[in-house]
Amino acid sequence: MGRLFIPATGCSEYIEPSEAGCARPDLDFHLQQNEVNMAERTPQTLANHARFDPPFHYFVLPVFAISWIVSVVVLVRRPCFLHFWIVIFNTALIVAVIRFRQYALKVQDRVIRLEERERLAMLVPDSLRPQIGKLSERQLIALRFACDEEVAGLVERTLSANLAPADIKKAIKNWRPDYWRV
Repeated sequence: MGRLFIPATGCSEYIEPSEAGCARPDLDFHLQQNEVNMAERTPQTLANHARFDPPFHYFVLPVFAISWIVSVVVLVRRPCFLHFWIVIFNTALIVAVIRFRQYALKVQDRVIRLEERERLAMLVPDSLRPQIGKLSERQLIALRFACDEEVAGLVERTLSANLAPADIKKAIKNWRPDYWRV
């Protein structure tokens, strides 16, 4: 029988659906044999958590960059309004592609911020709850990698020492992977 991943239970703890209180058969989810679960992926760590999107980083951006360089070379060799306009158009395309990527990442950051505020509200002691709003967006995004067991202590340290996101990530002992980030 398949195993069910319950993110709110901690750092990658797997439990049987019957143990999770899934009494309704329509809520009893099982992984198919061909599905990959988080335990079968390469473990995510501080060293390898940065993500590259190969189609974007290794195809789209180079194609636009090469097109822009070619259009500038053509403009320099044969200056005319059309070649000038092609350079402007290619520049606008590059700016648009980069901005579209930034917009998607900003939406992800906002979702992560919301998820982490809800998670922290459940996990930190009552004395720390009013201070969750003092955490910056970057700090909340870094805290998402901390396991449920260590996040309260890490939040307290972050608030008292105003830890930078990189320092928060370095302080995490049990990494909670985020495979959904693009």
